[in-house]
Amino acid sequence: MGGVSIWHWIVVGIVVMLLFGRGKISELMGDVAKGIKSFKQGMADETADAAKPAEPVKTIEAAAAAQPAPAQAPAPAQTVQAQTASAEPKAG
Repeated sequence: MGGVSIWHWIVVGIVVMLLFGRGKISELMGDVAKGIKSFKQGMADETADAAKPAEPVKTIEAAAAAQPAPAQAPAPAQTVQAQTASAEPKAG
C-alpha cells in the first residue's frame, strides 16, 4: 500500500490539469524558463565583471600629491600698501 504506482501519477496529473488548466501550466513553464535564462545571463555578467582588473584605490593624500599646488596670491593688505607707497610723491 505504501508504493506509488503509475495510476497514482495519472490521477495527480488529471487533478492538476483540472485545477490549473493546460494554458496556465504552459505559461508557468515559460516563466520558469525565462527566469532560468535571466539567472544564467546574470551569472555570466558577474563572471565577466570579476575578470576585469580593478582600479587601485585612490587616497586623499595620493590625489593631493598628484595635483600641483595652487599659486599663492598676495594678501590684500600687502597689495594696498604697495600701491599706496608707489602713488605718493616723494618729498625731497
